[in-house]
Amino acid sequence: MNKSVLLATAAVFALSGGLASAAGASHPTAVVHAKAHRFISGSPGSVTLYDQNGNDGGTGVTSQNFETTYDAYDNQGVDDFSVPAGHKWSIKEVDVTGVYYNGSGPAVSENVFFYKNKGGLPGKLVAECDSVVGNDNFGSFVIKLPKDCAPKLKEGNYWVSVQVNMDFGNGGQWGWEINSVQNGNLAAWQNPGDGFASGCTTWGTLESCLGFGPDYMFALRGKDATL
Repeated sequence: MNKSVLLATAAVFALSGGLASAAGASHPTAVVHAKAHRFISGSPGSVTLYDQNGNDGGTGVTSQNFETTYDAYDNQGVDDFSVPAGHKWSIKEVDVTGVYYNGSGPAVSENVFFYKNKGGLPGKLVAECDSVVGNDNFGSFVIKLPKDCAPKLKEGNYWVSVQVNMDFGNGGQWGWEINSVQNGNLAAWQNPGDGFASGCTTWGTLESCLGFGPDYMFALRGKDATL
C-alpha cells in the first residue's frame, strides 16, 4: 500500500510540550492545548471524498471510552459532512488528527459512528464500527473500516464520530484536534455520565458544552459514484 504521511514540522515540539504539561492528572480532563501530527494514508482505489483535516486550532478535545472506574467520563465528539446531490459515497477510511495527553497512549482501538442529521445535531445511527485498530501516528489515526460496517451514503447531511478505546490508568487520554474554521454545522459532543460537569448528557454543540470549536479535524476516503 502506498502511503503519504504529512507531519507538521512544529508539531513535534508542541505535542511533547502538551503531554508534559498535562501529565500527572488524577482524573480525566476535557481538553489539552497542543498542536498535532497529521497522518494521511490512501487505500488503493479510494479517493478523498471530504477533507477538513487542517487549520489546527491547537486544542484537543476528549472523545474516549474509559475503563469502568471512569465510566462517568465516557464521552464522544462528532462532526458533520455533506454528500453532494447526485452522488453516493462508499466510505472506506476515516483519517482523524488527534493527540495523547495525561499519558502517552497508545489507544487499544477506535469506535467509528455515522449518524443522519437532525436539526443541526446527530440523529439516527446509520453505521457503527466498533473496536477498529487504526494506524496510529502519535494519536492521529488512519482508520480503515471493515466492509460489514462501512456506510454507503446517498446525498444529504451526515455526522461522523471517532471515539478512542483506552484506559485512563494505562494510556491517559486522547483528544480530537480542533479545526479553527467552521465547515457546515458546529461540531458536537456528549458526556452521558456528566463526569466533566458540562451538563451535556446528550448532544450539544462543542462550543456550548466546553467552550471550544468550531469543528474537528478529519477526512473521509472511499469511492464516489454519480447517480
